[in-house]
Amino acid sequence: MPMVKTPIPVIDLFAGPGGLGEGFASLTKSGRNVFQLKVSVEKDPCAHQTLLLRALYRSFGKKVPDSYYEYITGKISKQEFHAEKVIAEKLEEASNESRNATLGVTSANEIDKWIKAGIKGQTKWVLIGGPPCQAYSLAGRSKMMNTNLEKYESDSRHLLYKEYLRIIKEHAPPVFIMENVKGILSSKLNGELIFKKITDDLSNPRKGLNYEIRSLTLKTQSNELSPSDFIIESEKFGIPQARHRVILFGVRNDFSSKIHRTLVPSDEKVTVSDVLNSLPRIRSKLSKEKDSFNDWCKTLESTASMLKGWNSELKKNLASEMDRNARIATEISSSGSNFVNAKRVEISNKRLDEWLIDPRLEGVVQHQARSHMRSDIQRYFFLANYAKLIGRSPKISELPLNLMPAHKNAGFADAPFQDRFRVQIGIQPSTTIVSHISKDGHYYIHPDPSQARSLSVREAARLQTFPDNYFFEGNKTSQYAQIGNAVPPLLANQIANIVANFLS
Repeated sequence: MPMVKTPIPVIDLFAGPGGLGEGFASLTKSGRNVFQLKVSVEKDPCAHQTLLLRALYRSFGKKVPDSYYEYITGKISKQEFHAEKVIAEKLEEASNESRNATLGVTSANEIDKWIKAGIKGQTKWVLIGGPPCQAYSLAGRSKMMNTNLEKYESDSRHLLYKEYLRIIKEHAPPVFIMENVKGILSSKLNGELIFKKITDDLSNPRKGLNYEIRSLTLKTQSNELSPSDFIIESEKFGIPQARHRVILFGVRNDFSSKIHRTLVPSDEKVTVSDVLNSLPRIRSKLSKEKDSFNDWCKTLESTASMLKGWNSELKKNLASEMDRNARIATEISSSGSNFVNAKRVEISNKRLDEWLIDPRLEGVVQHQARSHMRSDIQRYFFLANYAKLIGRSPKISELPLNLMPAHKNAGFADAPFQDRFRVQIGIQPSTTIVSHISKDGHYYIHPDPSQARSLSVREAARLQTFPDNYFFEGNKTSQYAQIGNAVPPLLANQIANIVANFLS
């Protein structure tokens, strides 16, 4: 691809914390940025603040001021940060890029004005984004349909893609990237498959404007593709997470004769341990009672006694492993903090090391353990130790009676929610990081038994491939939700490379 002189504008809708946009904005060729994010629209105030901060960071190129690092490491307040002369000068520019607005509620004229100002008449630009997916997710759909079918059928989130479609109609981007959950392939509205309606609408937004809807993993002709051909399995492309999402590559009809490249599978799978082992070890904290390091250690030590009456052939080996990890735990006194001062430890995967690590940080931000009830800490400790022995996350029915949750039928093999507690296996990519991680950590138990906890915000962010200097605004619940709703930036960067080569 020839050297880029003027970056290609990118408009990001339903931007979340900016995972998709980060992938495009960070693509460089010959030392220059190929794309420039011009507008990112997000309705959630906390995610918008995250976008604003990242826009500020990017506005300085390779000369990010020290005050940015002082802010994200907690040395100065946001007020002090914004008062810095160099920051204040860039704040308006960043605010023009990051817009806190709700598509379908905010005036269409206002949003169109922002887009036109961002594109500035350029003929080559890219529209990216994914409408909110809760109404399409399998879990959300099942819950809503079982409780209120009429409410599910009328859920306005089904039709949020029409806001995306409206902007395509109005502005006719040469190409677009649209992302959503895999459940969209089987979701129905009034008896009709939503995915078919969406692709039909996107193919023919209005008279005289047509698009080919292409796959990013196959060069097959659009009319020969099946719905499953649009699924991208992230772990095949160097992402340490088995995240499977539907991603559409829309190509305007006057570009349809051009051939596009496809995503190139990685030679090796990146695992949870590859990404997490380089972070400082931290302990969980006790909730709903006094927390102390001594009480926490005693909580782990006492877990072995709860194996009484558990008749597994692995009982002896497991007791030995639990004893060993309880001793290791006595060396982990810190529960982490918003900034943990630490020496740089290389990530074993070179590509991810270069992508994630920022030496200027001199530590790790947003790496703080959650507090858990004593009974959950004991379950986490047992399950993580047991997972080490059997090489998979145990089912809830495999818990000893003394560790069984007080749920009706929890101990039966055919009871629902058998994976309510899920250990992330170190030698595999993680399971999908979803927004539910904001509610509890049961699905995201750390693979190291000696830490006996769920994942920290930074660990979840790493599994999503957000760089370590990417700071998430809002409280911890919001931070987790933002991360769970995002597109992995490193995957987005690979998609951006395909789009860049296509448009060149």
